[in-house]
Amino acid sequence: MFNYFFFKRIDNSPLLIFRIFLGILISLECYGAILTGWVRRTLIEPTFNFSFIGFEWLQPLPGSGMYIYFFIMGTLGIFIALGYKYRFSIISFTILWTAVYLMQKTSYNNHYYLLVLISLIMCFFPANQAYSLDARAKPQIRSESMYSYVKWIIVLQLFIVYTYAAGAKLYADWLDFSFVAILMQNKAHYWLIGDLLQESWVHKFISVMGILFDLLIVPALLWKPSRKIAFAFAIFFHLFNSIVFQIGIFPYLALAFTVFFFEPETIRRIFFKKKPLPEPSEVIIPKYRNLFLLGFGIYFTIQLILPIRHHFIKDDVLWTEEGHRLSWRMMLRGRSGIINFKVIDNDNGNVINVNLKDYLTKKQRGRISAYPDFIWQFAQHLKNIYSEDGADISVYVNSRVRVNGGKLKPFIDPEADLAAERWDYFWHNNWILPSKETKAELPVSK
Repeated sequence: MFNYFFFKRIDNSPLLIFRIFLGILISLECYGAILTGWVRRTLIEPTFNFSFIGFEWLQPLPGSGMYIYFFIMGTLGIFIALGYKYRFSIISFTILWTAVYLMQKTSYNNHYYLLVLISLIMCFFPANQAYSLDARAKPQIRSESMYSYVKWIIVLQLFIVYTYAAGAKLYADWLDFSFVAILMQNKAHYWLIGDLLQESWVHKFISVMGILFDLLIVPALLWKPSRKIAFAFAIFFHLFNSIVFQIGIFPYLALAFTVFFFEPETIRRIFFKKKPLPEPSEVIIPKYRNLFLLGFGIYFTIQLILPIRHHFIKDDVLWTEEGHRLSWRMMLRGRSGIINFKVIDNDNGNVINVNLKDYLTKKQRGRISAYPDFIWQFAQHLKNIYSEDGADISVYVNSRVRVNGGKLKPFIDPEADLAAERWDYFWHNNWILPSKETKAELPVSK
């Protein structure tokens, strides 16, 4: 039964059309990032770049380098869609996209992470065996079938994404609809729907449907009697997200995934009417079976563990942010704050109050006022700047943060010298103050 489930040969039409959709969407994302100014604002204009901690060595290319970088990625997307030198194109794109993902987090988006994962998975799939320039140039690679594990890997990845996204919404500010109301506040100017989005009944509808959709969409697409209805809901849901939240290619990528839920024969009739029928289904055990199962097990174990790691870290992830990224906690909180950095030269006692406008863009200042890893990284940056001549430097922070429109509360221990602190990747950083403090625990500004 296990071998039948994973190693049965099935029509590869879903994989072929998904490759085409993926390549087109990659091109739109990368070329669009150039044309809309995203590359300029995010990677060229900042004088200091917030990369993922541990990847500080990944920095934007100087001058117009990042325009060329994104143009190359967009062109690779075209190659992927055409199936031209597919393996080289998808591997190259995956490396380049992963690098730019780790290179900056000021514009962090869970969907960028999903594209990293899907691109990585697609590196191992034979998506160029038909309807590709590769298959035209080398007819010997042509095939009309694929192993069924191709479908189930995609389905399982999506099930993890949506299920964890549903679970993350089961918290007070989502369940009492208050956070959705906050999300919609800056949509009031939208033409035609702006006023509607401010209605309380709309907030309730979005809150409830957000949980139900994430929880049920994968099972509903898998079950044939509900598949067409689920697909119609998926179209509405993702187009709504695209219009209201303007989150790039993700809604359309999510719709592209649905080709794996329909019978391959249906996909062939719609998109590849002249495609030959595959050989009758049979189970063929590949030589790499054991290696596949090992890789499959390791990859999905990681995918199952990462989103729940915050439960093993002290305090509430909504407050500390520790364990938030890579966990499908999408559109769950709004953060803002007030922050001041103070640099002290311990050799002579000189105190410098830092003007953030001298170092950071407006968007970066918004991040640094409310996110602990940004605060720590900037403190390290200040240390590097002011200790260039060998001075003994300390960096202190006065910070107050509000989450989801709540009251401002002390966030960073003002007695902690962040220049001397280390970032703990896996556990709690004790210089982040508790989310719930007694009067005795409230810090006094230094």
